[in-house]
Amino acid sequence: MGLTIATFLAGCSTENPLIPATSYRDQNVPIGSRADFDPERYLGRWYEIASYPVSFQDGCTDTQAIYGAAENGITVRNTCLRDGERSGIEGRAELVGPGRLKVQLGNLPFTAPYWVLWVDETYQTAVVGVPSGRAGWILARDPDISEARLAEARDALERNGYDLTALRMTPQSGG
Repeated sequence: MGLTIATFLAGCSTENPLIPATSYRDQNVPIGSRADFDPERYLGRWYEIASYPVSFQDGCTDTQAIYGAAENGITVRNTCLRDGERSGIEGRAELVGPGRLKVQLGNLPFTAPYWVLWVDETYQTAVVGVPSGRAGWILARDPDISEARLAEARDALERNGYDLTALRMTPQSGG
């Protein structure tokens, strides 16, 4: 099974035992998706800069997501490197509200929420989370992100109640 962003999202379902019950988000803090989210500008390749720990991602590096246009939705292809080999999973996402997507992976029998919490004005850096707080990501169009941009992304997570102490950087070689 590919250990990818989409796989993380699938794990956010309460029925999925792959994701621990740990929430990295204070449920008393309101979470909000980006009201003016433009899905067309979101399409393309994204590099995972940081994420919250999930055991089945152990040893994974160079995590990437590629989003494409599809009739009635968005195609999803997520990959990572483990022991020098790239693995991945494909799926679909459906826009269900402003900045809110529902992700379906492969043949998995459930969907998972994917909320774009923040994206910069040029759609070069994004923060994605889930209402349960069991997962969250900082994504960027380039594997190298400036400290200033990383700080903005971390601030977006914090505004949405995420605990920054558990956030871990994702090794990226740019490949």
